[in-house]
This record gives sequence, C-alpha cells and structure tokens, in this order.
Amino acid sequence: MKAIAYTRNLPADDPQSLQDIELPTPTPGPRDLLVRVEAISVNPVDVKIRANRQPKEGRPEVLGWDAAGVVEAVGAQVSLFKPGDRVWYAGALDRPGANSEQHVVDERIVGAMPASLSFAQAAALPLTAITAWELLFDRLRVLDNRGPSGRALLVIGAAGGVGSILVQLARQLSGLTVIGTASRPETQEWVRQAGAHHVIDHTRPLADELARIGIPQVEYIAGLTATDQHFEAMAQVIAPQGAIALIDDPAAIDVRKLKGKSAALHWEFMFARSMHKTADMQAQHDLLTQVSRLIDAGLLRTTLGEHYGKINAANLRRAHAFIESGRARGKIVLEGFGA
Repeated sequence: MKAIAYTRNLPADDPQSLQDIELPTPTPGPRDLLVRVEAISVNPVDVKIRANRQPKEGRPEVLGWDAAGVVEAVGAQVSLFKPGDRVWYAGALDRPGANSEQHVVDERIVGAMPASLSFAQAAALPLTAITAWELLFDRLRVLDNRGPSGRALLVIGAAGGVGSILVQLARQLSGLTVIGTASRPETQEWVRQAGAHHVIDHTRPLADELARIGIPQVEYIAGLTATDQHFEAMAQVIAPQGAIALIDDPAAIDVRKLKGKSAALHWEFMFARSMHKTADMQAQHDLLTQVSRLIDAGLLRTTLGEHYGKINAANLRRAHAFIESGRARGKIVLEGFGA
C-alpha cells in the first residue's frame, strides 16, 4: 500500500522530510478495524513529531492522526462496526498514523462519519472535536446546558483547528458567553462565523481587550496556543474559583499565580485514553457519535479551511510548512492517493 513517512528530523521544506513509500497492508487485531483511508487532515502534533521524534532505528514512521474512510475488515471481537461502514477518527499516538491507503485503528476510538459530510469535510474534525469536547466537558466540567449561565469562556487561538470547533460546541451546547481571540481580519471573521459572541485580538493586552467588551473577568479559559506569552494575562483575567485548560506545551509557567484566586489548571491531551487504555476509552467513540449527530442536525459545521489535493509527500510537506507558519485557519485536508 502507498504511505507517506519520515526517517529523519528534517525541515518541512526539505524534499526528504516526508517521502512516498510502499508498506505491507496491516492486519487488524481483535478490537481493530482495517480502514481504507479516503481523506486525512494535518495537525500540529504531526509537525511536532516529524521535527522532534527520531524514528526507531531509522525505520520509516507514518504520521497522521485524523482520517475518514471506509471499513474494509474487522477484528474477531469488533462489535461496533462492520465492513462498508463510513467512519472517522483520530487514532492513537503509539500506533502508526493514518497517512496510508489502509490503516488499523481500535474501534473504541472510532465514530460513524456524519452522513451529511464528504470524506474531506469529515477528516477535518476528529482530533480537534475530541480535544475540544474533552476540554470543555471533561476538564473544565462545563455543563451541557443551553440556558444562559452568566459565565464566560475565553478561547485563546480560536481560529485554529481546536478553537474552530470548541467555539461551536460552547455556543451550541452551553449557556456560556463565548469570547474568541484572533489577530487578523479574516481569522476574526472565521471565529464570528463559528458562533463567538465576541472576538478580541490576542496581540493586544487581554485585560484591555476584555474590558473593552465589558467582561473584565471570565470563569473559563481555553489556552490553545502561545501559553508562554499569555499565562500572566490568563492569571489576571481568570475569575476567582475559575478554571483554565491548556493543550499546548509552554516551556515554563508559574502556576502559583493562580493560588490567590483558587483557580484550577487542567491539561487536555486527547491521546491519554488510547495511550493508557483507560477503562473509559470508548468515551471517544461515544463523543464522536454525538458530534456526528450534531453535524447532521445542522448544529455544527466542518472546520475545513484549506484543501491541499491528493495525499502524497509533496502536498503533506506543504501542509506541514503552512502549519509551522502559524497562519492556518481551520484545518488543512488532503484527499485520495495519487500524484
């Protein structure tokens, strides 16, 4: 089967950083699905691993943690899916990625693809939808309650992949006032279209921007990017007994700044359930199923921002480079294998 892999940590613009290769078709384990991959999307985790994690013994390593496709075969203990089902998922960090024609994945972290979306539209969502859902409901423990709550959520980096779906989820499933940050006119408009009540500029002091819209403190903060730069401001604007959830990797933050407000700090890492085979691992199947229903009901929309064409090394290198530029809006998707 065709696949795209890396063997060394090289810059995205190096022709050897990602290469087209051939690999044997994998065999599904007892709880696995063998999926024919139709479309993928690219996430910051792909970029970080390509740049920093050395493949074992120089063997090709396949990246890719977002896919939509069709089940071709199932393991002996599979009960949730059958051959022919259209599925979407983000996969597991400790298994080969989905940048290949066929891919094996545990059924417990797979959902039925929304009937109203194309493969490309669906591939944009799984990793970010899982991350956003877990951050909002499992980490911040926001109630799934559409009644006005008088509380506010600040989403820092709301135009990116996670932010684009987090804003939608918070607007549709909670009574929170949703405030997104974005710095350019086109990304600010993107965040408004996702449903944010207010959009502010994170290149300006957050306290000043929040004061400008009449909300000087917020009960919840989702820190999706540049936490190193924003943490001081987060500690300033978080309300007493509020909660902050982070997904990025700040080098150092002084969490003592939260003590005076009894504010909580959480980390969201959507691969934790699959890496540790937690007892509630199937929660990701369940939430993907719920997101699929919300999309088909017209309450949520795809976050596809750019379509980069066929799934091949050249197009993936271009996608990695664009993500590294920090200017991505929504998700970059590739579809079908070929030149």
